[in-house]
Amino acid sequence: MANYVGTVSWGIVPLDWDSSNLATMSWDYRGNYLKSANDQLRYQVQWFYSGINEGTEVGIDGGVVNVIFKIETSVDNSTWTTVGTIKKSRDIANRKYDNGTTPIGHRFTVDVSQLVADQLSYSLCPINKGTWQSNYYGGMNGGLTMQDNVIGGNLAIGNPISDYNVSENGTFRRLRVSATFDIIEIDADGNKNIVTAGNALSAAPVISVINSVNQFEKDSVFYNNSYNIGGSSSNKWNFLTRCPNWADSSIVEDFKKPVRIDEQAEWLQFYIRSNYYNQIRGAGSDSIVGATAIRIDTYESDGSNNTFYLRDFEDNLLTELSGSPTTYTIPSEYQNQMFTQNISPDYIINSGNVWSKTNSRTTFPYWNAYTGNTITSNTTYYTAHLVKEGMWSPYEEKRVTKYYKYTIDRESENIPYGFVRFHWLNSMGGIDSYTAKRDVVEGLTISRNVIERKSGDRTWYQANSGAQSGVEVGVADSAYISDTMRGGDIYKGGREVSGVNADRVQSVYTEPLNKSVAKWLEEMLLSPNVWIEQDTGATQMGNSRNPYLNPSTKGYIPVIITNSDAETVNQENGLVKFNIEYTLAHKVQTQRN
Repeated sequence: MANYVGTVSWGIVPLDWDSSNLATMSWDYRGNYLKSANDQLRYQVQWFYSGINEGTEVGIDGGVVNVIFKIETSVDNSTWTTVGTIKKSRDIANRKYDNGTTPIGHRFTVDVSQLVADQLSYSLCPINKGTWQSNYYGGMNGGLTMQDNVIGGNLAIGNPISDYNVSENGTFRRLRVSATFDIIEIDADGNKNIVTAGNALSAAPVISVINSVNQFEKDSVFYNNSYNIGGSSSNKWNFLTRCPNWADSSIVEDFKKPVRIDEQAEWLQFYIRSNYYNQIRGAGSDSIVGATAIRIDTYESDGSNNTFYLRDFEDNLLTELSGSPTTYTIPSEYQNQMFTQNISPDYIINSGNVWSKTNSRTTFPYWNAYTGNTITSNTTYYTAHLVKEGMWSPYEEKRVTKYYKYTIDRESENIPYGFVRFHWLNSMGGIDSYTAKRDVVEGLTISRNVIERKSGDRTWYQANSGAQSGVEVGVADSAYISDTMRGGDIYKGGREVSGVNADRVQSVYTEPLNKSVAKWLEEMLLSPNVWIEQDTGATQMGNSRNPYLNPSTKGYIPVIITNSDAETVNQENGLVKFNIEYTLAHKVQTQRN
């Protein structure tokens, strides 16, 4: 098999370092392992051969004509799925501004972002569950409905759990792009043929992509690693939300997100690249992390506080064995996964999955059951941040994220109207939530499909048995087999409704919002996926039938936000309120005529 001649290399790629072709082209050398699937994801191959420049046609034996880019995705770094291939001829030639010359070599550039974005949607964790079942498969994923109709097994009832048609995590993918080549082969008779080259280019650096959206005019996530939790001793990363309830200090008077005692679903989603920490104690084995959790600190009205940890997500960490001759289970250094953790007040109070630190490193996970107070009637607010715990004495703890703050909202519900709890896919690819409480309105919008049918006979009425003008007519009462009219059947005909289309429409007002909170909440109006929490007969049945997968009597009900405009800044009034208008995504069911 023929090979290409000359040399090939990667040019523009999403991830590279200061020793690459991109060293002077991009700030920070594009050294960010986490990318948005909704930004450009450009891959460029460069081919160099003596005497060839961008304006030169290829006619030599072994010359590269096309580059075939293979785009693969995975969630576990081992099972790769090919989502597409792109065959690309060389780019349009660049020309120097002063003399029209072209640079050496040929370049082949593609953007794979749309292919990758189609692999991503969202992933919801069931209400009142600590975390989703698996990082690889996520929770309740978006995309096409799975046709899970495989029962299998030798018994008539089959197997209760199917291993088929399980959708992968909707929030992230690992992305690998490799390249092969079409080249010119000149045979013994001088004929030129296009063949596949026997040599190829190894894959570009593997990256992770998430379903986030960056705004050109304001976002710095193009250029830094602030959402990519790693092993740095100086970074304090963000969770995947733009809610302005974070700070670098745990005790400052800034915005705290309101949460209610009865709320069962308040999520922190985050992406961990590396779970080591290079200054837990020092260097080498001293940097090994033995445990990872969300630390919760509550602040009471009497000035006291409680400290405990939530670690449901830790069960989804990749682990390995370390040490000799005694081996210990530790989290693997590179995770490259998306995680989620429920930090809602109801879950903290009632789940029993609340932990304290232990210095006993015998059995993973390295935690003790917490026996103190959690959120109490005196709790005014609490904070949450991600921590990593050292494996060895003195078992140091390192904070690796900013503090996220939550104030306890104790306002009682306005029965019978209730409050409206929203969840939505936010601009960072995570799930945000907000409870709106003012002026709930509900109604229907209705349209009808009207047709016209032939009207019934209004002239004749058939008589029953008996005399009419001395003549016996009709039939005996007992002879009728239905109540169908014989003449005078005016109960139908004329214009009829062949179908009714109805949507249940609702609206609710928020509390007065300052500018930063209003800017965050506008994401709900822009999101393609929004849900409200509802407690219905169907959700209650799900909870009673399978409380493990449905640990709450509430469920996510999809809605469509119908606002056509929203005021987010009002200099005169200072604060603004949103009137959130929405309709249920599932239409009101009506009969077909």
